[in-house]
Amino acid sequence: MQHLKPWSSPLSHVCTWPRIDRSAYLVTVGDKVGFLARERQVAPPGWNRWLVPPAALAIHLSIGQAYAWSVFKTPLEKTLGITGTQSALPFQLGIVMLGLSAAVLGTTVERRGPRWAMLMSLIAFCSGLLISAVGVWAGQYWVVVLGYGLVGGIGLGIGYISPVSTLIKWFPDRPGMATGIAIMGFGGGALIASPWSTSMLTAFGATSTSGIGKAFLVHGIAYAVFMSVGVLLIRLPSKEFTAEKEALLKDRPKATVGFNVSANNAIKTPQFWLLWVVLCFNVTAGIGILEKAAPMLVDFFKESSTPVAATAATGFVALLSAANMAGRFIWSSTSDIVGRKNIYRLYLGVGALLYLVLLTVGSTSTPLFVIAAMVILSFYGAGFATVPAYLRDLFGTYQVGAIHGRLLTAWSVAGVLGPLIVNAIADAGKKAGHVGPDLYATSFYIMISLLVVGFVANELIRPVDPKFHEPKAAEETEKPSPKDDDEATVAKWNEAEAADVAETAADKEDAEGVVKK
Repeated sequence: MQHLKPWSSPLSHVCTWPRIDRSAYLVTVGDKVGFLARERQVAPPGWNRWLVPPAALAIHLSIGQAYAWSVFKTPLEKTLGITGTQSALPFQLGIVMLGLSAAVLGTTVERRGPRWAMLMSLIAFCSGLLISAVGVWAGQYWVVVLGYGLVGGIGLGIGYISPVSTLIKWFPDRPGMATGIAIMGFGGGALIASPWSTSMLTAFGATSTSGIGKAFLVHGIAYAVFMSVGVLLIRLPSKEFTAEKEALLKDRPKATVGFNVSANNAIKTPQFWLLWVVLCFNVTAGIGILEKAAPMLVDFFKESSTPVAATAATGFVALLSAANMAGRFIWSSTSDIVGRKNIYRLYLGVGALLYLVLLTVGSTSTPLFVIAAMVILSFYGAGFATVPAYLRDLFGTYQVGAIHGRLLTAWSVAGVLGPLIVNAIADAGKKAGHVGPDLYATSFYIMISLLVVGFVANELIRPVDPKFHEPKAAEETEKPSPKDDDEATVAKWNEAEAADVAETAADKEDAEGVVKK
């Protein structure tokens, strides 16, 4: 923190009052001392960068529990007497808050560092699970919505973006693979949570509020312990890593980005909003299946000669989670070779064709339905994992975490849009007496249309106009450290946090006016 400066006033001949430069205080308080200090997050010389992905996975595997929400849908509907659309509300609100909190707090996460962000994620996400337990025990569904959706959703957003920019800085030679490793954990969270939640509901009682509440309680405690590993292990690259970074990029000239764009400028570019459309519609198409996976499979084959039992449908959720998880690593790593634009052509174009397969012949074969849905979910997860690297290619590494946070508002929209389309149309179809695939035909047509629009948006993406590039001097503030956190760095972060220091600027103007008078 900067030294205190005397403040001249009309009474300066009587006394001198110390004045704190609050704009500098906003940047440096909490960054210089204690466990969460930024200097305590910097890796020592010789730190192995492969220790960072496990830290990211500890967070993402935990908050990825959100993808297993469909396991709780039927028990909550039966015990609390709610509809399928209502039971999707905590999940929908959670995804909305994920995008909003990531957008609002993206720059703060960049400034405070990943350890601070991971700790905040732990507190919010696990508190949301504990609040949900209380809500179920009390029989108050709105408490579950606020706990899991609102409070837990904030934890989702902070935890989702917290390790991404850090991994990109540690792995400049393979940004797609690096982000794929981390975000793979979010997709794979349900692979752990789905069978675990099912077994707990079976043991505690899925038909009683007491049993469901206990399941939420155990989740909250266990995930708090697991996420602590990531908080303790995460590190930022040191200044010594610069030389090693140059060596890593030497044989990969295509991985080098020679420009940077700030978060404020990024949202002024057409590239940002085209990518927003791409992400939103790719997510909408996948999340509609994922959120209603278990009941959808049962409904699809209910009137066929090979109906699917509810227990087998739970296994389907696990398979989708596995595909979601694998796609995040495999396809995003492939994007380092074939390019981001080409890989999104695969996600969106082939995804639309697979939805058409489900619509026309999906009900004729359970294996065909499962395989097609798994590939769609692999593209869905891969879209999340590849987009940070796409952003890095378009905007550089400077404030890429903050830009990523703003882009995740697309997920907020898709988190409402996808489940709403599928659930509302299915509920209306049931009232009209429809059964089997007819419950989802309209939904699938809508998903195909959205994927085609996303495909066109991806084709329109071009390199960012140089007028949005940052001056070279600004790029030096990309990685503030205790030694070079000088006045220029402070000024740059304050500019990025303009809203936070508006009051400070006003105070300074008032003070100067008094002095002049």
